[in-house]
Parts: sequence; C-alpha cells; structure tokens
Amino acid sequence: MEILGGSLFAVAGAGESHGPSITSIVFGCPPGLRISRQEIQHYLDRRRPGSNKLGTPRREGDKVVILSGLYNEDHDQLMKGSQITASVENEEVTAYGYEEGFSTGEPIAAVVLSAAKRSADYAQFLGPLGDVRPGHTDLVKHHKSQGHVDSRGGGRSSYRSTITDVFGGSIARLFLREHFGTVFLSSIVQVGPLRAEKRLTDHLYDLFVERKDRRLSTTYLDELEDVLEEPPIHTFDSNFACAAADLIDETRKQGDSVGAAIEVVAVNVPALTGEPLYNSLKVKLMGSLGGLHAVQACEIGSGAEVVGRRGSENNDAVRSEGYQGNHHGGILGGITTGMPLVSRVSFKPTSTIRPVQQSVRKDFSEIDFKLDKGRHDPCVGVRAGVTLESRMAIELMDAVLEHQSKRVDNTNFQLF
Repeated sequence: MEILGGSLFAVAGAGESHGPSITSIVFGCPPGLRISRQEIQHYLDRRRPGSNKLGTPRREGDKVVILSGLYNEDHDQLMKGSQITASVENEEVTAYGYEEGFSTGEPIAAVVLSAAKRSADYAQFLGPLGDVRPGHTDLVKHHKSQGHVDSRGGGRSSYRSTITDVFGGSIARLFLREHFGTVFLSSIVQVGPLRAEKRLTDHLYDLFVERKDRRLSTTYLDELEDVLEEPPIHTFDSNFACAAADLIDETRKQGDSVGAAIEVVAVNVPALTGEPLYNSLKVKLMGSLGGLHAVQACEIGSGAEVVGRRGSENNDAVRSEGYQGNHHGGILGGITTGMPLVSRVSFKPTSTIRPVQQSVRKDFSEIDFKLDKGRHDPCVGVRAGVTLESRMAIELMDAVLEHQSKRVDNTNFQLF
C-alpha cells in the first residue's frame, strides 16, 4: 500500500495517466483549518502540464473538486463553484463540490478529471510484444504486474500521479503557514551543464544573518515567490533562466532531453520536530524527495560538498540566539533546528526521447527502439518544484503532529 507521509498525516492517491481521473485522500488534517479550493488550485496550476511552454505540450486544466472533509455553516460559501456530472446507464447525476470551509478532522477527498488523453500515441508499448523505452518503467512494470499494467502515458508511473502529492501538500502548507508562518519555496539551480550563479539558499542565508529571530515575514516570502515565477523557468537567477530555457528548447527540437537540479527550502520551520534515528525527519525527507519520479540524488544542507571540508569548516557555530550557519540544512540528528530546511534534488533527463536506442520488446527480443508518437517533457525539472515543496510540507506536517502528540494537555480531554 502506497501512502505519502506518516502515521499522523498522510495522503493516498489513485488513478492512471490516461484514466478518467486522479483521486486523492488526505488523512490526519486537524479540525478547524480554513481551506479554500482556490488556494489548492494555485499549486495545482503550477504543476499542471501546459503551464510552462518548455514542458510537455499536453494541456490539462487540472481543476480540483473537493468532495469531503470540509464544513461551513454558510452553505452557499461551502457549496458554490465546482460540480461533477456523471451519466451512467442513461441516468445523469450532478454533485457539487466544496468551495471553502473548515476541516472537520475527517478524511479530505478530491478528484481531478483528465481531459487531454491521446491513448493511440502509446500503441507501440502495449501488450506482451510492446516496445520498451530505455530508462522507463515499461519492462519492470509489465512483468511485475504479470502483463496487466496500463502503459498509456506511463499509467500510474506517470508524473500525472503527483496531483495527489500537490493536493496533500497544499493542505499541509496551509496548516503550517497558519500556525508557524512556514513557507515552502523552490528554485532550479542547474539544467544540463548550466549552473545558476545566484542561489535562493544563499539569498535566504544572507537575510537570516541579519535577523536574530531567524524569521522572515510571510509577506516578504510571498513577494519572493513572485520573483521566482517571473523567469521562463522557476528560478532565482533570471540570467541563468534565459540560458537554461534556450538549452531546453534546443534539446526539445533535437528530440532529446536534459536533466536538472532543484533547491527546495522551507522557511520559518518549527524546531524540535522529527526523531533521532529510524523515524528521523532526514530519513523521511530523503526518501520522499528522492523517491519522486526521475530523481537520482537527494542532498540535505550542503550535501556532497561537505566531503571536501574539515569539521572546523563545516560545523555551524551556535550562539544564544541560535545557529550561525546552516550547512546542516535545518536538521541535526533527524530533528529540526529552526533553521531553513534545505534540500537539493537532482533529476535525470526524461527517459522518453526520439533518437534511436538499443532496447527490447517485453518478450526480450532485441530491437532498435524508435519513438513513434507522444508528448513529453524535454526537462522534467521544469514542473517538479511544486511537487518537491509539497512532499516536504507533508513530511514536516506529520513530524509536527507527532511532536505535539507527546505533549498531553488534560484540558483537551474534558467533555463537560
């Protein structure tokens, strides 16, 4: 069973790339959180295909309909807006989704219908004699499922399944922002051989050096998010963005693909969340971020750079107001320090490309594979930032609730 998150806050999803919908259910959201469908839609808009001209040409609206877990005494506010209509056996049924309300503490379910499906493009991959794309899941998924896998658009292995990640992460980030002022940001820092000179993490560190309380206003962080969204790709370095966009576009014209690296950061992080060993927040973050589609490496804090340092260079000094550096990336011994959570995630080039490659069919007969049709991201990292932010938010949310569960207040257990 696949569930993203932990024992106290988690999200589960279902649905294939070319299926009728992606369905998501969030478990463990405490009651009383005000949730607006439009706030969740904002993050889904960042994730959806067609949101960036450098990504896949597949275009989906990805409009979310919330089906459970909210309530508002103002029923007009609760029920206005979205609806779903289904026609079954010549009988049509229409249901209205929730627009805005407060979490009830029960599971929060949502559905996103799929529209832009061209299943015929995947005919060459179907069946026991279907072609296998090098670097893709075609071969292992076919044999793991005993031949009963949906290969259209990658099926469940499609990046479309991350709608669930973003839905769950949206609720987590709303909760963490309300209670702690926590904000999640990401910035592309490398595309192929091109590296950004300006780094989001460096900018945030410079700001933290000037502040003894180690906090930034949500207003400023919202403005910073606007800065990240301005360039052709989601990055803090606008000059790098232009060069990277040209590289991605040229790679796309050649029918090839290119890798990318993304910094993902949480600011105004509550300290003392997480556990010291097997249930450490570092274990969960590296597993969650590193387990995303096409990710080949996940680093925390200064990452692989620490190998070339001495302890005297890498240790972050501590004073009465807090840590004076953040090589540790906001986690020590699996527990948050209150400094920004920092991770760098590296994506491989998209597997589905046009150049001829050596491969096999699913019966292991050897072929020279050539892609017939399809719409694919030349650089999967272009749309991945919001999903990484969402996964980080889900893991931090679960850690916060687990920490709180160990601080019992008797007044919370009185009925009369």
